[in-house]
Amino acid sequence: MTSRVLTLRKAAVATVAAGALLALTPLAAQAAAGPAAPTLAAKGASLVNSTSGETLYGKDADTVRPMASTAKIMTATVVLDTKGVNLDQQVVVQQKYRDYVTAHSASTADLQTGDKLTVRQLLYASLLPSGADAAYALADTFGTGADSTARTASFIQKMNTKANELQLDKTEFESFDGVKADRSTPAELAQLAQHAMQNDTFRTVVKSTQYKGDAPAANGRIRTYTWHNTNQLLGSYDGVIGIKTGTTTPAGDCLVFAATRGGKTLVGTVLNSTDRYGDAAKLLDYGFGTDAAENMKLRKLPAGAQQD
Repeated sequence: MTSRVLTLRKAAVATVAAGALLALTPLAAQAAAGPAAPTLAAKGASLVNSTSGETLYGKDADTVRPMASTAKIMTATVVLDTKGVNLDQQVVVQQKYRDYVTAHSASTADLQTGDKLTVRQLLYASLLPSGADAAYALADTFGTGADSTARTASFIQKMNTKANELQLDKTEFESFDGVKADRSTPAELAQLAQHAMQNDTFRTVVKSTQYKGDAPAANGRIRTYTWHNTNQLLGSYDGVIGIKTGTTTPAGDCLVFAATRGGKTLVGTVLNSTDRYGDAAKLLDYGFGTDAAENMKLRKLPAGAQQD
């Protein structure tokens, strides 16, 4: 055998051996497995491919935590799942709705006593500026009973009944707006969000960065209401289509979010985070295989807009 043939054979063996060694290295194994899961500030998180149903990420995803105003996702769901709901039905704003906001230092849509808003407008008022006054109005309208106390109690029961129907076994509501010990898990909130996003009206509302509309005022004139969406991920991360913020002292900063790219829809939750938008963007990058989070610039809310 010539020396040239021997040299070629040795080179081939060395190449095969080097390839096998590379395949065994941690870097090669990581590359084969895909991108590393992100490190989040949130105490609890979940990410689901809503298109396929696959769970992509979880951090204490089955641990029960306070949910703050993300509870209003269920408030809207109960209303929209009501058989024969009339979104154009007018509701008169009661002073007690405003008093409730004051008593609980809650976020508000600044509904004015005596004004007449439609159910559709109250959904915008509940989900964009996270108005507790609007959530109260919906609960008072869609609950049953002789007075507001009975009606809101029955509405909260409807929220819990709906949770049972959706098999959200660890989710429980004590209020119509999340100000009490309302609680859920990241995984179950993502499941609730997937159900809510099946409704056309809900999707239209939560993807809106702003709503502006007129309502008959108590003085006989027309009042124009303008509400800005507290979800700053909208308009900041390409493809985001909702959903809802929430903030209380026990719950911390919370966010339920959804985004669509290339025919794939991702739904996620971050609970009790010191960087909820950054966490959400990292999760979306992880799910979509992109790297937009690092350079994301948050949409700024106008001066005087509600924060939640």
